Order: sequence, then structure tokens, then C-alpha cells
Amino acid sequence: MSAFPFDIVGFDLDGTLLDTHGDLGAAVNHAIGLAGRDPVPPGEVRHLVGGGAKKMLERALAVTGGQVAEAEFARLYDELLAFYVANIAVHTRLYPGGRAMLDALAAKGVKLAVVTNKLESLAVKVLDALGLSARFFAIIGGDTLGPGRAKPAPDLLDEMVARAGGGRAAFVGDTTFDTLAAKAAGLPCVAVSFGYNDRPMAELGADATIDHFDALIHALLELDAGRG
Repeated sequence: MSAFPFDIVGFDLDGTLLDTHGDLGAAVNHAIGLAGRDPVPPGEVRHLVGGGAKKMLERALAVTGGQVAEAEFARLYDELLAFYVANIAVHTRLYPGGRAMLDALAAKGVKLAVVTNKLESLAVKVLDALGLSARFFAIIGGDTLGPGRAKPAPDLLDEMVARAGGGRAAFVGDTTFDTLAAKAAGLPCVAVSFGYNDRPMAELGADATIDHFDALIHALLELDAGRG
């Protein structure tokens, strides 16, 4: 048995494991372009991400002229998803150090999971496209358990632990959706500074922060030592 203090480590997807803003930005700009809006500049797209595609579209509309009628929003959302599905891994990549970090945790016997507010089908599709799906015992999306149970509710993280058959778990994310869900689920949370942070790092409410995946295992060990 590994002496590593956590049996399960879960990861948010967009802005945590994967830098997806290039493909998400192309999809949201395609959608708002159909509404006659100017595109969101690439450098600003990362500030739209977090909480799922609907929230991303809402934010994009807000910064380009305001919301649209419900029926038009539904049409644009469908167009966004269709474009994204067709172009899901053009620019998307693991963040630096991600592959080595996943290898190191797996070598310690840790069960790895993805818990995201992205639709489960899209999470599986992008991980499949990058050859990563087999690394995770569970890929849980914002729609996996039905409406109202996505992060920041704790339900998806509770489901992760249940699917693992129990054990001590930690979560890694980049926004308050992640830190609040982890707190509600009673799990320690590490926040990454390179993601799509919706607040300054000091205000995210994480138990630890890292600037590179090379530091994750040490951060998890320090969290355990701090609880001792």
C-alpha cells in the first residue's frame, strides 16, 4: 500500500487540467457572431470560463451588448455546443507538468478523477481526443447527476468518493466553483494560479495554491502534515 495520504485526487477540467480557452473561445465567438456581436478578444476569453458553457455564453453576451431573449439564447447555446463538439481539441492541451504529475500520482496508487461542470459527454470527448480518458476511474460532468447538482454544490464530489468506494480525497481546481464545492464536501482543495481564476488567488478559499503541477504532490503532503 502507498503511504501517500490521499486515496483519491479529483481535478476540475477547464483551467485546471486542460488549457481549453482557445477552443472554448472559438466556440463562444462563433455563437455570439450569429447574434451580430463582435468577438471577445482571445486574451479576455479566459475570464468568461467557469461554471459551464451556459455561464460562459451569458458572460460573453453581457460583455458584448447584453443578454438576448430566452429562445435566442437557446439557439446560440446549441450553436456553441455544435461548434465546440466539432472543434474540441484543436488548441486544447494539458497544462505544463500535467502528464508527469498524473504519472506520479498513479505510481503512488492514487485513484484519479475528473469532476467538471462541463457536460459529461464533452468532458469524455475532449479527454478521449487527448488520449487521457483511461487515466481516470471517473469522469463526472455537470449534468451527470441532473439539474442543480453541479459545483459549487458538493454532490459531484460526493459522487466521486462514492464511485471510488470511499477513501480520503482531495480536489484540485481553479475557481470558486471548485473551492466552494470542496468545502461543502469536506475535502481539502488545491487551487492552481494558471487557470481561469474568477477571484484573486488569496480570495478563492483554497487550502493551498500552486503555480505549476510540479508542486502538487508536495502541496498535498503539506496539507496532510498541517492536519496532523
